[in-house]
Amino acid sequence: MPQYLSEEGFKEHKQELEELKLKRQEIANRLEEAKALGDLSENQEYISAREAQAFNEGKILELEQLLREATMIDKNRHSHIVHIGSAVEVRANGKSHNFVIVGSEEANPAAGKISNESPLGKAFLGHKAGETVEVETPAGKSSYKIMSIN
Repeated sequence: MPQYLSEEGFKEHKQELEELKLKRQEIANRLEEAKALGDLSENQEYISAREAQAFNEGKILELEQLLREATMIDKNRHSHIVHIGSAVEVRANGKSHNFVIVGSEEANPAAGKISNESPLGKAFLGHKAGETVEVETPAGKSSYKIMSIN
């Protein structure tokens, strides 16, 4: 399944990648200092630095792959149908809610950014303003009326 990123999300992940690449040298310096202390088998500083190096390199590989393979969300694509990148206003139980459908890497429900893979995100995709969708969530079944799509 493709990973979707907005332009902002792509920039944030790229910045994080650059910071991790800079951190490589810091970790290499820690390793050299720890080696200078002697016996590596019982050197906790060396063990800690090796663990930090392994984590850092793993995260670098993960971000490089994400950025290489990500599908960019077209914010300028206006449509009368909900798609990834759409800002959707819905009404449920007399309350209005605003969501932006994003890829799973950028999901932040507290900020109104829901993943295209979440129950709500999946339910909204492909529907039009005025339609009502039934959503099965961990809390139970709910109905949402799509009021507008931007």
